[in-house]
Amino acid sequence: MDFKQDVITTLHDLQADSKRLVKEVKEYSQDRTVSIIIPMLYDELRRESAHKIINKLSHCDYVNEIIVALAAKDEKEYRETVRAFSKIKTPHLIVWCNGPSIKEVLMELKAEKLDILKYKGKGRDVWIALGIATIRSQAIALHDADIITYDEYLPAKLLYPLIEPSLDYSFNKGYYARIGNNTLYGRVTRLFVQPLIEALIEKLGYEVGFLSYLRSFRYPLSGEFAIKSDVALDLNLAADWGLEIGILSEVYKSVSVKHICQTDLGLYDHKHQGIGDLSRGLVKMSGDIFKAMLRHLTEGVHVDVTPSTLQSLQVIYRRIARDYIKKYFSLARFNDLRYNRHKEETTVEQFSEVIITAGKQYVKKPVGNQIPSWLRAMSAVPGIRHLLLGAVERDLELYGKI
Repeated sequence: MDFKQDVITTLHDLQADSKRLVKEVKEYSQDRTVSIIIPMLYDELRRESAHKIINKLSHCDYVNEIIVALAAKDEKEYRETVRAFSKIKTPHLIVWCNGPSIKEVLMELKAEKLDILKYKGKGRDVWIALGIATIRSQAIALHDADIITYDEYLPAKLLYPLIEPSLDYSFNKGYYARIGNNTLYGRVTRLFVQPLIEALIEKLGYEVGFLSYLRSFRYPLSGEFAIKSDVALDLNLAADWGLEIGILSEVYKSVSVKHICQTDLGLYDHKHQGIGDLSRGLVKMSGDIFKAMLRHLTEGVHVDVTPSTLQSLQVIYRRIARDYIKKYFSLARFNDLRYNRHKEETTVEQFSEVIITAGKQYVKKPVGNQIPSWLRAMSAVPGIRHLLLGAVERDLELYGKI
């Protein structure tokens, strides 16, 4: 049974009683209020997994509120989402992140030369939701809306280390094995991030603290984490697919590793992305992740990224990634899982091209695609979080009547 510890404290599920965890989280949340954020596209409402999550959220009576960070194209989609979540007994907010009321508030920031509207996608939606959640909660759990195996214990497992009085954690990252349909998933983590970290260490010639920190996470790209509000307010969030790695990077800068942990979330499955190309899918995702990693290495370790650096890194990565393919083939064979070595090799070849293309993009524009922290936004427009909360309540009044 695995109980190994590394740089980051790992809370293995050896014999955790989920019902006990929920009971204790409910008790501790009387003094330390907690909330859940769920970033969500309207299209996800059409999936069975979303409705399972909605049903299970009714049992999350240990949270102060549930905040759905919704991307919807019109009032009809917003109203249908409000209707779908209306069966939840727990207090909840549907935040129409790209709706007119939120945009109107964000224009006040733009007038102060802080343009949040230029950012698109999940990163901005999470940023907006974090601003609202931190008004009334001391700890926040965040998870995606496409979890097929979801239950009410998942947020409790994320929140527990942050509010249990004898523990002292400010950030908790969820991890799990990506297995479904008798197949190994998690390709970006397995075939890109893990071997890339090894390649960066080999290229640098020494293991910097940040890379050691990243390497200790079982699943650095998971969308499930919990964070204390004071830490959340100080994050600069990536607005692209570098969001998860970017959050780990920001937390590393502001929180001691002894206050960071990761928790085993057990059985987990969700929708799977196609491999795509440089403009979409997992290849695009890997490029955004690579740029986020380079940004932190430049800021924190002063690594000089040059074309020759990228070329040699690509060669080292491909060698190490092929070694990982052998490891995962062995794992799959032992467990009688389907495993296509040719597809894995092809995926590695596509990922390796990202090192050059995304690396050149980073060199050309190293500042990156980061949304400024809430602390800066609150300085630019005092009371901005409450203005956003007012916009959410106004949307419900104007468009959300069932």
